[in-house]
Amino acid sequence: MNSMTTKQRAYLKGLAMTIDPIFRIGKDSISPELTEGVRQALDARELVKVAVLQNCLDDPKELAQVLAERTKSQVVQVIGKKIVLYKENPDEAKRKITLP
Repeated sequence: MNSMTTKQRAYLKGLAMTIDPIFRIGKDSISPELTEGVRQALDARELVKVAVLQNCLDDPKELAQVLAERTKSQVVQVIGKKIVLYKENPDEAKRKITLP
């Protein structure tokens, strides 16, 4: 999937408002275990929210880019200390989210 359209991004932002963060990035920043967990969650859910804790000194926007690169996903948005990532399931039958 190439880059998202504004409409698709807006749709995903709407969906993201109803989900809770399932990962937290703390003082250890992005570990291989966190990256793998996010990758697995993206494979299962397609849309994942990550919270950046106060004790993490890294910039959430930079963290979002690094996580997106490592998990081959896309950054939907970064608001404050929340990161939303999206990765379309390559198997159409397993897709949970249909983009407009």
